Order: sequence, then structure tokens, then C-alpha cells
Amino acid sequence: MKANPNMKADPKADAAPAAGGKKKLLIIIIAAVLVLAIAGGGAAWFFLHGKSDDAAETHAKPKRKEAKIGPPVFVPVEPFTVNLQPEEAGDQYLQLAFTLQVAGLEEVENVKLNMPKVRSRVLLLLSSKHASEINTPEGKRQLSTEIIALCKEPFEERGYPQEVTDVLFTSFIIQ
Repeated sequence: MKANPNMKADPKADAAPAAGGKKKLLIIIIAAVLVLAIAGGGAAWFFLHGKSDDAAETHAKPKRKEAKIGPPVFVPVEPFTVNLQPEEAGDQYLQLAFTLQVAGLEEVENVKLNMPKVRSRVLLLLSSKHASEINTPEGKRQLSTEIIALCKEPFEERGYPQEVTDVLFTSFIIQ
């Protein structure tokens, strides 16, 4: 069948496919722009929120670094003189000096800054003891374990525990 030159083509028939194709292309472009905008907004939120949350955590709780392998680090503690719990022998006193072994230089600074708390905890522990409890080698080892446990307790609420690894007695006199 030949097309009649006198018949004009239906303009709606030709425009429909072209307009439909342009509409589909426009929808695809708009969808792509929306996806990119959402992804960009999400990435910006992640980086901006992630950085501010990390900064807030850093101020709230300092992150612990892995303990470095190296020579031991020590924190000397000033000597204590305390009254022991009374026994049959009457009043007895303990004069004690010790040094804490810690994991690293950060721990040294942390313990030194909080030395009043360390001393208070140890003083309360020592004054609760009887001479007969701490006079033997086993009693001294037990006391050492208890001092380590006290010194490991966090100095601040929700803080990190200290990395105290040993207590070394430098003077131990019961009178």
C-alpha cells in the first residue's frame, strides 16, 4: 500500500513516540539526580556526624593504645604508715613502701595524676588488715594482689581500668 501524498500524516501519531521517549529520558535523568543527591547527602552526614561523634568520644574517653613491648615502667608510691586492726598483742603499725609496675608511659601519667585516689584506696585496704594476715609470704602476695585490683579500678565513672601489672614492695615493717 502506497502512502497517499494528499493524506497528511497524523501529527499525534508521530509526536506520541517522540514525546514518550523524551518523557522516559527526563524521568531517568531526574531519578539519577535524586539518587546522586541522596548518596551525596548520606555521605556528607556520615563524614560530618562520624567526625563529631569521634571527637566527642575522644573528649569523653581517651582511647587506649596497645601496650608497647619494652622495658618495664614503674611508678613509686610514697610510704604509708597505718594502724593495723587490733589483735592480742595490742596496737600494731605497718610501715609500707611499694612501687607499681604499669604498662607504659601513659599509665604513669594517669596514675601520677590520680595519686590521691590511689593512696586513699590503699590506705583503706591497709587499715582493714590484721598483722597476722600480712606477716607471712602468702599474706604479702595476697596483699599485693588486692593492691593491684584496687589500682586497676577506673579513676573516673565509665573510665578505663589502669594497666597495673605488679606491686613491688620496697619496705615492709610491722611494729
